[in-house]
Amino acid sequence: MDFGDILNQWDEQERSAKKKAKAPQNQVSHKRANARTAEERALEKAGYSPEKEMEEQAKVQINPMELWLRRYGVTDKDSEAEEYNERTKMEHREYLRTMRPEARIDLHGLTRDEAWGRLDSFVADCIRRGYKKILIVHGKGNHSKGSDPVLGPLVKTFIERHEQLGTSGHPDHTQGGSGATWVIIK
Repeated sequence: MDFGDILNQWDEQERSAKKKAKAPQNQVSHKRANARTAEERALEKAGYSPEKEMEEQAKVQINPMELWLRRYGVTDKDSEAEEYNERTKMEHREYLRTMRPEARIDLHGLTRDEAWGRLDSFVADCIRRGYKKILIVHGKGNHSKGSDPVLGPLVKTFIERHEQLGTSGHPDHTQGGSGATWVIIK
């Protein structure tokens, strides 16, 4: 095939395209609406019918539980509840640590036995009133006779032995620093 043949073919294609463009555009199709395609006719001859397939699928019963699981999936509600409880517990614990103490007792100038008795009645009163956080001011031990502080270790021992007293710590320096102890009541 030479270049002249190619040009002749090109010209023929352009003439046929012009003829098609000149043909009237509003021709009516004589094809019936929803007529089957050639592929659908071939499948019908082979015995396939979409209506029969739909009927067979409708006859198949699906277990309602399986249908529900397919639609919504599976979630472990127990683990979600545990995670939620743990998260709220931590938020609650952090809230208690940052909240201001609801009651306060000052043990300055008391002996060991007097301080123990006052602490016992103070904590019992706070539990009865429903307080969640208390502050015990015991001092740093600067005025103790001897070299060791008396009330600081006493308060620590009291907190450890009392069943309803939980987490404790020292507040910032504006509320007493290491000379005071805050306690969360269980």
